[in-house]
Amino acid sequence: MQDNTDNTRLGGTTLHRPAAIITGGGTGIGAACVRRFAREGYSVVINYRRSKAAALALERELNKAGQCALAVKADVSVPEQAEALIARCVEAFGAPEVLVNNAGISLPQKLITETEPREFDRVMRVNAGGTYNCCRAVLPHMIRRHSGAIVNISSIWGVSGGSCETAYSASKGAIIALTKALAKEVGPSGIRVNCVAPGVIDTRMNSALDAETLAGLADAAPLCRLGTPEDVADAVYYLASANAAFITGQVLGVDGGGI
Repeated sequence: MQDNTDNTRLGGTTLHRPAAIITGGGTGIGAACVRRFAREGYSVVINYRRSKAAALALERELNKAGQCALAVKADVSVPEQAEALIARCVEAFGAPEVLVNNAGISLPQKLITETEPREFDRVMRVNAGGTYNCCRAVLPHMIRRHSGAIVNISSIWGVSGGSCETAYSASKGAIIALTKALAKEVGPSGIRVNCVAPGVIDTRMNSALDAETLAGLADAAPLCRLGTPEDVADAVYYLASANAAFITGQVLGVDGGGI
């Protein structure tokens, strides 16, 4: 079998680049994760669904800097596209050693009585279903190698629930339950599964909130500020790294102390 793992030659020595897949990697938290893993020497697959221009620009930025990145379009809520995403990584860089399930959507804040069933289904299908689809597709490669790390992105609302955020909260709570169950299931195969639960992060997803609301949320956090995508990326990288080798099934809050 041909080994497609990406390698870089330096002074006659072949250096192995581990591969990482970041879903929803074109913008926000995903893009920060892409940059962090690339900086640490990973070949990174930048998954996107709609943010084509941003993902391709990030791919060019990293490759120009001598790092290694590939933008791949896939709707992870569709099982066949999630499988194709993993296969594209294997083809380009070899079997992924890290999967970061970051792709997600939200709805405008609204009461549950105003949330249409199709809206609820869509949020669950992308957030929880996309995480499931990618885990299911990547695990045979990790189990074969008896190693790997999966980091799922939940939310503070998946932990505590958010008023007028029922669909989003339910989907992010499901990701936490999936993380804990899957960690027990694949731990004997040498695979770790953890979760990061961001608080209010300064990203496009929160851009619909007005300045007064954002300032109030910042003041409500003990650290008195909003989080940055880089704050979350640092936590994600830690959980995927060897420094967290004895950590699995955990939910790490990156929320400035809670809101």
